[in-house]
Amino acid sequence: MAGMKELSGLVSELEEQLVICTRCGMCQAVCPLYNQTGKEADVARGKLALLDGLMENMFTDAKGVESRLNRCLLCGSCAANCPSGVSALEIFAKARAILAEYRGLSFAEKFIFRRLLANPSVFDQLCQWFERFQAIFTRTEKNFQDTSCARLVSPLTGGRHLKRLAPIPFHKMASPGMESAGKNTGPSVLFFTGCVIDKVFPHIALDAINVMAYHNFRVTVPRGQSCCGIPASASGDRKTFTTLVNHNLDIFLHHDFDYIVTACATCTSTIKKLWPRLYHQPNPSTKKRLADVSEKILDISQLLDSVVEEQGGAASKSETSDCVTYHDPCHLFKSLGVAAEPRHLIKASGKHLIEMQDSDQCCGMGGSFNLKHYDLSSDIGTCKAENIIATGCETIATSCPACMIQISDMLAKQNKSVYVKHPVELYAESLKKNGAISGYRI
Repeated sequence: MAGMKELSGLVSELEEQLVICTRCGMCQAVCPLYNQTGKEADVARGKLALLDGLMENMFTDAKGVESRLNRCLLCGSCAANCPSGVSALEIFAKARAILAEYRGLSFAEKFIFRRLLANPSVFDQLCQWFERFQAIFTRTEKNFQDTSCARLVSPLTGGRHLKRLAPIPFHKMASPGMESAGKNTGPSVLFFTGCVIDKVFPHIALDAINVMAYHNFRVTVPRGQSCCGIPASASGDRKTFTTLVNHNLDIFLHHDFDYIVTACATCTSTIKKLWPRLYHQPNPSTKKRLADVSEKILDISQLLDSVVEEQGGAASKSETSDCVTYHDPCHLFKSLGVAAEPRHLIKASGKHLIEMQDSDQCCGMGGSFNLKHYDLSSDIGTCKAENIIATGCETIATSCPACMIQISDMLAKQNKSVYVKHPVELYAESLKKNGAISGYRI
């Protein structure tokens, strides 16, 4: 537990940011949680009002404050639409850290964050072990989403349509420190995989690397990558968050690169926005490295956008009638303002893009929110599924693997024949179809 002097300092930092909020209520109109519950306490304005007296509330009802603060998707809708520029996500992250420091982490949180996530090799081994035995706990369904249901009903799995762990994670497919063909002479790229793509959607990483290599980028997959740190940060665990950032910074330090690229919207946003803002007491050298990494991190669609437009790409020569709709991940659109680039990639794939209603509305995933408040997460996700189905498209694309998991769950519940894919998957498929690339080259 942190000392009271340190906690007081953290609260003072928080108070300086809280005064910016004018309580105008603009966040109410865009909050997906408020749209479901109609409760003022669920809106950013309500949470910020609660935090005004955080130091006092910590002593009188710390558990209640934490419970209300955790009823948040961290989607960023409030921050993106705030006329006063209140960085609600940063405020909530710091408030959760203060509460975690004061109350301490639970045994489960300490185990998951500090024993597993903070130790990438242990986490990888556990996931590989679970993959071998997941058939015991799940039963495969026959649907377009390729999901499974739990064999045993539990609070954690009950009612969910789950994406199973891949038989071989991406880090096992890629050779140590893998680099693209030596003939490539374009900008150098470090590919940051991310946990969900590595362990659930490794084919997305393969597609991303092959597409980047096709467009002459020199791609390196650094060995020993860890989680970006967002689960620990969202739970207020500053120690694990800092450990994970340090781990990845040390890996990046051994490479020269023009860009760091991910195919995960959450990883991109976390590295660009949260690493420099939430890192605990960085020294000048670390602060410089954080700023450098933040400047160079890109979503895969951002990297490919100008190249696809300039070179056209093989896909654009054979446009089909296949229609695709696109869901804007909160961390990509609301945090980073990236919306046009993934759509350009879909169109370059030869697909007909049809916009759904409220494409930028949160899908309801929210990481740990989905685990703690599945009923609300499902209600929000059902609205997203209905908007997808209304387009009549056979494919929904999105740039976030967590959104892919949530949308797959929602569509499977409605037994709808809609594929869930990443934009770079669609683009890679079109290049393979035209013979520009021949499958996976690792």
